[in-house]
Amino acid sequence: MVCLSGLSAYVKEPVGVGTKPPKGAEVLFDGSREMLDAKWTYWEGPRLAAKLPIKWAIEKDPAGRGTVMNTNDPAAAGGKYGSADIVTKKAFRDFRLHIEFFITKPGGNSGVYLQNRYEIQVLDGDTTSHGMAAVINETPSPYFAYNGVGKWNAYDITFRAARFKDGKRVEKAMLTMYFNGQKVHTNQGINQVWGGPNSGIDGGNDGGKGITDTPGGLKLQAEGHDVLYRNIWIKELDLKEPKTDF
Repeated sequence: MVCLSGLSAYVKEPVGVGTKPPKGAEVLFDGSREMLDAKWTYWEGPRLAAKLPIKWAIEKDPAGRGTVMNTNDPAAAGGKYGSADIVTKKAFRDFRLHIEFFITKPGGNSGVYLQNRYEIQVLDGDTTSHGMAAVINETPSPYFAYNGVGKWNAYDITFRAARFKDGKRVEKAMLTMYFNGQKVHTNQGINQVWGGPNSGIDGGNDGGKGITDTPGGLKLQAEGHDVLYRNIWIKELDLKEPKTDF
């Protein structure tokens, strides 16, 4: 905190494309095949059709230095979500996440799943509540912040897991999110898992409303499109109060 003339000015955390991991963060993808294989695996959901090793290609960054991963797994051809999604081997509860994506062609489709439950949509051309950067089916799409096809985009998210007492959910999951440096969701509660059992953890429980207290990994969706990811890191948190704003 910096004080100026008796006023307090809080310096926010860096956000946006190119943001580097802070002290205490874990890098989940640095562009290398070695890290992809070490920290990720296929999600063993009911529709899994892919077999290890992960078939997501490591490619040259089309608009930067280094290498990136391409979600276009052959097993997901035709948009068969859940057939070749990848998830971190490590599970998480509360965290700060940074992830960058690049859609190569109009209509490109993927998704970022927090705790392998709650999808933050990656879908070019969709401005609805099912569209780009929406907490899927729960918020409007902040499409105004999207950099567009052929450019890198960044999600910066602070997420707090649902809380339970005596086996019952007493506080919903919550997040605050910046999209390319613009705050687009603030202390947004999340009601349920959408998409059914092929979507993620708890998707098949009571129509997605049967949320459990099981931590989950970060999942990335394969939909048969050339959507790229890079610069993924996470910092585990312990958020005592139901607040995620940053």
